[in-house]
Amino acid sequence: MGKTDNDKRYYSISEVARMTGLQPYVLRYWEKEFSMLRPRKNRGGNRLYTTADIELINRINYLRKHEKLTIAGTRARLTMRRGAEEKAALQQKARVKTILGRLRKEVEDLLKHFS
Repeated sequence: MGKTDNDKRYYSISEVARMTGLQPYVLRYWEKEFSMLRPRKNRGGNRLYTTADIELINRINYLRKHEKLTIAGTRARLTMRRGAEEKAALQQKARVKTILGRLRKEVEDLLKHFS
């Protein structure tokens, strides 16, 4: 039986871009701005994102778009200590966003396959 996306350990930058709705250049820029976002790189220099990386990207995106924070404000919010409830809620939102991104990617792949 073949591997599904749920079994994948690493995702390429193009897969993450499709899952999050962000452009690859934004993901590369955020790597420079957020020290906690450090996807692995293979021998060829291609980025390999984990589910935890994608959840962090979704948290950053949420803070930037919905809470209208600047890059510096987002960085500060991610590094400051929060109450367990607030932190859990933010992580849950990011987890849901990651799952929705995976589903969107799978649907796009299926549509491509049957087109």
